Amino acid sequence: MQPTLSKTTLKQTKDSIDGNSTLSTKNPDIQVIRRNGSWIDLDISRIRYVVEWACTGLDANHLALEAGLTTRLRNGISTREIQDNLINCALQMCSLEEPDWRYVAGRLHIWSLWKDIEVSRGYAYGNYPLTVRTMVESGQYDNRISIYTNAELAQAGSWIKHDWDKDYDYAGAVLLTRRYLLKDELPQESFLTCSLLLAALETPSRRMQVAKSFYESIAKRKISLATPILSNLRIPNGSLTSCFILGVDDNLESIFSEITNTARISKNGGGVGINISRIRATGSWVMGKSNSSGGIIPWIKLLNDTAIAVNQGGRRAGAVTVSVDIWHLDVPEFLEMQTENGDQRRKAYDIFPQLVLPDEFMRRVMDKKDWIMVDPHEVRSKLGIELAELWGETFEQAYALIESQLDRQITLYKKINARELFKIIMRSQLETGMPYLAFKDTINRANPNQHCGYIPSVNLCTESFSNVSPGKEAHCCNLVSLNLANILDEEIAEFSAIAVRILDNTIDITHPPFEAAKEHNHQYRTIGVGAMGLADWLAKRHLNYENLEQIGNLFEDISYWCTYTSKELAKERGAYASFAGSTWNQGLLINAKPTQWFSDNAKAPQRWLELSKEIQQYGIRNSHITAIAPNTSSSLVQGCTASILPVYSRFFYDKWAKGTVPIAPPFIGECFWHYPENKNLDQKKVIKAVATIQQWIDTGISMELLFNLNQGVYSPEKQNSSISARDIFDTLLLAWQKGCKAIYYVRTVQKDDFKDEQEGCSACAN
Repeated sequence: MQPTLSKTTLKQTKDSIDGNSTLSTKNPDIQVIRRNGSWIDLDISRIRYVVEWACTGLDANHLALEAGLTTRLRNGISTREIQDNLINCALQMCSLEEPDWRYVAGRLHIWSLWKDIEVSRGYAYGNYPLTVRTMVESGQYDNRISIYTNAELAQAGSWIKHDWDKDYDYAGAVLLTRRYLLKDELPQESFLTCSLLLAALETPSRRMQVAKSFYESIAKRKISLATPILSNLRIPNGSLTSCFILGVDDNLESIFSEITNTARISKNGGGVGINISRIRATGSWVMGKSNSSGGIIPWIKLLNDTAIAVNQGGRRAGAVTVSVDIWHLDVPEFLEMQTENGDQRRKAYDIFPQLVLPDEFMRRVMDKKDWIMVDPHEVRSKLGIELAELWGETFEQAYALIESQLDRQITLYKKINARELFKIIMRSQLETGMPYLAFKDTINRANPNQHCGYIPSVNLCTESFSNVSPGKEAHCCNLVSLNLANILDEEIAEFSAIAVRILDNTIDITHPPFEAAKEHNHQYRTIGVGAMGLADWLAKRHLNYENLEQIGNLFEDISYWCTYTSKELAKERGAYASFAGSTWNQGLLINAKPTQWFSDNAKAPQRWLELSKEIQQYGIRNSHITAIAPNTSSSLVQGCTASILPVYSRFFYDKWAKGTVPIAPPFIGECFWHYPENKNLDQKKVIKAVATIQQWIDTGISMELLFNLNQGVYSPEKQNSSISARDIFDTLLLAWQKGCKAIYYVRTVQKDDFKDEQEGCSACAN
């Protein structure tokens, strides 16, 4: 017979512990259901032990958490229910003044994970060889881990420090456990297994040494693995590549082949970019019949539905950005395809639109000149020009020829004032955050592989790109990020080298999902070492986003050591296949810059001059080396601010499926006044900082812009003033002028009468 219910609460029992009563900490009248299903007498000292453990070393009073426990300690309550209630109490106590409670909640979440795993498999940490053997036998781990002997696995297991699991706040702990861990796997086991697999290509004599350096850099959160690597590396036949860009030719075979490739990529969690600028426009000729083509929208709709259908094993919908050059005749409808009005059969709400802008268009925007949009099929068939392939002066010459043939050979076109078209783009960005913008000439001038092709557009997050050839080469790139919040300045060289080695190894152990991706890996060996936590790095040094010299010096160091390491890998393993004829081969360095630029702009120019000579002698292992991703989710796991952007707010609550979660920078207590809030920051300052960084990043940067539409934000002395459409216009134009390669999302903090802002946008810059 079960004991009767009791009204005993934690506070009542705590009083007894504190000497207000002679009662024992155990209460036989209340029994608790343990995780293994057994019943045990309630023991308040067990709860107190966990609470004190969770609060140790933090600015959080364990007595306050004990007193805040709101659940009734009734007969039949489960240990999980008590733990969840403690987590909720900690989250409710979290505030800007007491942010450490989010770490208390994170530790309590990890404690639950430890106990669940202990019940499930009979032990927690402590027997890594058995874990590996069990996971391989169950098909969860790739059998390639078996290259290590049992003794080596035991040695590797000795590197694990389970206390590193305590470093996560609640948002990071939840994301880590729900998104990245496999069934019956603990965090340090996942990091260690990834590290061993990444080091499997190393020579046997140094394999364990390299694996340990990989593990410690990941486990200490100095380096963050991109989601596909952390999610898929351990499983059999997993694809590790984060970013893909596909090109599509103007025929059914190419279109449906790339739709299939999109599905293959999405299945494994990669982000997809697809350039469709070659596809004929609405009203073009099909099989010799005029006004027969439905244009690009029906094909985009198929890509949209593919992204929904192939949902990464049920984890999340596929993610696809579709890009089109600004000269394409279907651009106006492309900009309208996510609005609610119009023919729903020509809508695509689940893809991410991207426009590719040449310098000539931007100059005409500035000068308020006309812009011509044409059908690529007509231009190709009548003038012999594949306009999608062209950039720079070659594009400008071809475009001038097309304009000279209007109403002669070129009959299918639209004319619009370039600035008016840019206003339409801006209005769409203010309403939806998109389209993304890619500055084609800036990107291709910096392309080290101009001798082999061209870059048509940017990837899903706008930071990764290289040559693409429809059906032959599909851009693919593997990513990691340096966590600047945790890396000391004197450690930049060490962890930059580790990051490059991790990614170069990743290329050889991944399973590209189709042949064009395999060919790209062989030809270019593209990688992307990024960074996160710049806002933390600045705040800890009492700097801000106007300290451009310090920011530039930091990223010069990162760029140098990443490039140096790739050169060293070329000495060890050989240069990438297309190195001969590249700008690297010609002695040009980051972004295809001559050594004179480094003499004039680098803080330590001599090392760059020497590096240029060594690359010409030995080659370089990776054609693209650095790229800064947005890292929005992974930065939560890493416990730092996202990417290189300012923190949105010093403290806010993020809405999740099961409620709201407190989010704050990791050093908010000690660096409060040195965290500029992006929601109140002039975005021109952000662009200037990003442009400074871009000089040292050879691929791209996910630059998201945030405009606050409320009054008095940017001019506190003028409470009735707010940002104007002209301000936003000038800011976007500045990004191109300063050499930024792309613009990711344009976000807004809305004001009540946003309708007025939309009307203001229509009059922008007149």
